[in-house]
Amino acid sequence: MPEESLEVRSSLFGEGEAIPKSAAHSMVGGENTSPDLSWSEGPAGTKSYAVTCYDPDAPTTVGFSHWVAFDIPASVHSIDAGGAHGGVTGFSDWGESTYGGMAPPAGDSPHHYVFSVYALDTDSLGAGETTTYALFRFLIRGHVLASGTLTGVFAVPG
Repeated sequence: MPEESLEVRSSLFGEGEAIPKSAAHSMVGGENTSPDLSWSEGPAGTKSYAVTCYDPDAPTTVGFSHWVAFDIPASVHSIDAGGAHGGVTGFSDWGESTYGGMAPPAGDSPHHYVFSVYALDTDSLGAGETTTYALFRFLIRGHVLASGTLTGVFAVPG
């Protein structure tokens, strides 16, 4: 069955636009506050949502995970900036079970930050706060009914 699409939005930035410094990590002068996100309702059978933020441009050979949130109730279609989502927050590549903002190396070309929302056919992935992005991606296999992305950019001047 082909996957459907979700529309993902933020009041802070649009597709391809610069992400404000408030969402950047404190080590580059940001507030480390997750941006607000909203998304269209998932298809019939949606039992929960998941949200991730991933930087494919990070100089790690495997990218960098900034946010892994899952088991978000199906009744939730938005998250306020820095807000709670009613689900579980997994382990980011910052080594914490919380949102970790952008902090690309100074002078790099702008990095792309892909915020993804997944509509899932399960209430719970049966995972906890130590769940990594890689494990999360494995656990959602076969459970994604719809997904959508919003990609912003961020750079630190050199």
